Amino acid sequence: MNQSDRCGDADGGSAAPSRRKDARRNKETLLEAAATVFVTSGVDAPVRDIASRAGVGLGTLYRHFPTRADLIIGVYRHQVQACADAGPALLAAAPSPHDALRQWIDLFVDFLVTKHGLAAVLRSDQAGFAALHDHFLDRLLPVCAELLDAAVTAGEIRADIDALTLMRGVGNLCIGAESDPDYDARRLTRVLVDGLRRPH
Repeated sequence: MNQSDRCGDADGGSAAPSRRKDARRNKETLLEAAATVFVTSGVDAPVRDIASRAGVGLGTLYRHFPTRADLIIGVYRHQVQACADAGPALLAAAPSPHDALRQWIDLFVDFLVTKHGLAAVLRSDQAGFAALHDHFLDRLLPVCAELLDAAVTAGEIRADIDALTLMRGVGNLCIGAESDPDYDARRLTRVLVDGLRRPH
């Protein structure tokens, strides 16, 4: 326990909500830092680098994520949630549903590039990996479908592709991107999404 923790205890129960808020903020910061470090340095990057990027000590990191597997699973779930949350926000803010779809697919590509590295580490736990994959589909498939439906309704894209097919296609275009800096998965997926446009 560090000095700040001991001082907080002296305040009694009134300090508890503040500590919980700080803990949540630290956890979010760690997850974002870990995702960035995993992309640039791989999932075997030193945890010290992740803690440093997040601006916290190693003790804080280990309190939230006792093992590397805990951290990897945390990053995976955090990125799934961020990608899910982005869909409705983009649909509300983008100039058109097709623009929202393009921007969301860019975020999805960024997630997938990280996901492939995470998945390789997690495959040893088949049950755990299957549960994460189910979580991934449960959260992201409806978001992709909503974006596609909006673009179809607006008359911007064809109606003959479903969300699962598009996500699989994007996923296939991302294979290997995490290990080849010269491969631009975003560029290729933009060609795919632009190809959905209805001819004028």
